[in-house]
Parts: sequence; C-alpha cells; structure tokens
Amino acid sequence: MKSASRGDGLQVAVLGTGIMGSAMARNLVGAGLATTVWDQSSAATVALGNAGARVAESADEAVSGADVVITMLPTADAVSSVMFSGPATGFGPRAVWAQMGTIGVPATMEIADRLSHLRPDVLFVDSPVSGSKGPAEHGQLLILASGPAAAKPALDPVFGAIGRKTVWLGDVGAGSRMKLAVNAYMSVLIEGAAEALELAQRLGIEPAKLDEAIEGGPLDAPIADAKLHKMEQGDYAPEFPLQWALKDVDLAIQAAGDRPLPLLSALSQQWRSAVMDGHGREDISAARLALASR
Repeated sequence: MKSASRGDGLQVAVLGTGIMGSAMARNLVGAGLATTVWDQSSAATVALGNAGARVAESADEAVSGADVVITMLPTADAVSSVMFSGPATGFGPRAVWAQMGTIGVPATMEIADRLSHLRPDVLFVDSPVSGSKGPAEHGQLLILASGPAAAKPALDPVFGAIGRKTVWLGDVGAGSRMKLAVNAYMSVLIEGAAEALELAQRLGIEPAKLDEAIEGGPLDAPIADAKLHKMEQGDYAPEFPLQWALKDVDLAIQAAGDRPLPLLSALSQQWRSAVMDGHGREDISAARLALASR
C-alpha cells in the first residue's frame, strides 16, 4: 500500500467495491485521501469501513460532495443503471468522474455524451486499468486515461495512489480502445500458457520442467508465468474472474468490426464453454479447465 499523497482536502468516492474497487479504495485511504465507498452489496464495504473509508448507504450519498468519483463496475449496463438513476445529477460543480471499469468504446462514448447534456460542468475521464488483484492491492495498476486535461490536477493524487503509471492517450474513448488491445494481448498469453501446459502433460513433461525451460528467457512473460503457476497448482481463486475476461475479449471482437480476429474468436468460444460449465467466477487461469475436460 502506498502512502503520502498530495491530495489534501480532496474528497474521493469509489462506486463498486469488488476485487479491484476494494483494493483501490484501500490504497486511497492509505494515501491519506478522504474516501467514501458504496457497493450494491453492503457486505462488500464492511472491511473498507473498518479500514477508514466512509461507507455510504446509497450511490447518491457517495457522490454528493465528492471531488473525484471512481466507478469500478463490471458492465456498461451497471454503470448506466447506477449513475443515471440519480448520482450523475448529484455531482458537485466541476467534479471529475473517472470511469475505470472496462465497458467498451461505444458504451463509453454514449455515457460521456449523456453526461455532457445532463451535467456539462462535470469532467468525464475514460480511464480503464490494466492489472488484476495483486497489482491493485499494491497500487501498481496501469491506468489508461483519456479525457480533458483540466481533470489532471484532481486525478494526479488519486491515480498516484492506485497506479504505478498513468498513460494519457487523448480524447475520451482512447483509453478504452487501448484497454481492449492490451487485454487482447493478455488473453492470448494466458490461453497460450494453458494450452502449453496441457500439451506438456499429454507429452509426459513435468510442469516444473516447462517452467524451467521458459524461466528467465525471452518467452518469460510475467502474467503468463503467474497464471501458469496457478494452473499447475489447481489454484483458481479469483484475481481476475474468467467471466469478466471473456466479456473483455468479446468487447474486443465487437470493436474490431467486420474483419475477423480468428484467434480471439476461437478463444472466446473456448472460454465461454468454461464459463457455461460453472467456472466464470473463478480466476482467468480456469481457462485451463476447459482443456482438461476435453
């Protein structure tokens, strides 16, 4: 957890305290930022209240008085349902809304446009993150931000508390575009690790030897290595649930338009079978189970 922030007096609200949102909120509290949290499940905010966050009873209450509002909700429908049922009208003047979940480009643009008509004084920043549970807990997320430059002063201490690096990419929508490309790369790496492990076992190769052959060389990608270890150990405790990884892959396929992405299309079908078999809430490493059952 990071400490020492430059955000004296800044009021931050985090809406959505699942795996990622709760880790973000803890780091904001640890950085000395006044942090209010809200989640549709009140049980998800209890530990954060004990850690020093103020727990709001409603999204409207969380947004009221906040200088920066972070939404870390899983889908575009969830973001729209929560924010446009009341909270979007309750922003303070010149507040900043950092939309940090992965919801795709069309939905991001639609939400930004809707907000601009409802509250033109609110600064909307499209800022999805790259990273899972571990990086989130240690304040090491990569933040892919796009939006008005005027939002940066308020966001600098916030992003500094939750991320290792913020890349500003231009106008709203650019962050979501980059996130889809980054997650497509990550997804291929993880499916590749799953299939390499499956092949190794079918060939009678011990998993530890596969690790030894890859470790320290040009093929040693940290994310693939981490998931390979989870697969070897049969550890599917969620860090990035497979159902949300599949959602991101499908968003990438949709964004690509009429020209197919054959590898991602096949991967989507493969992961969908694992989700339909009941592994959606498990970690993305559960992609391995779709292979093992065949």
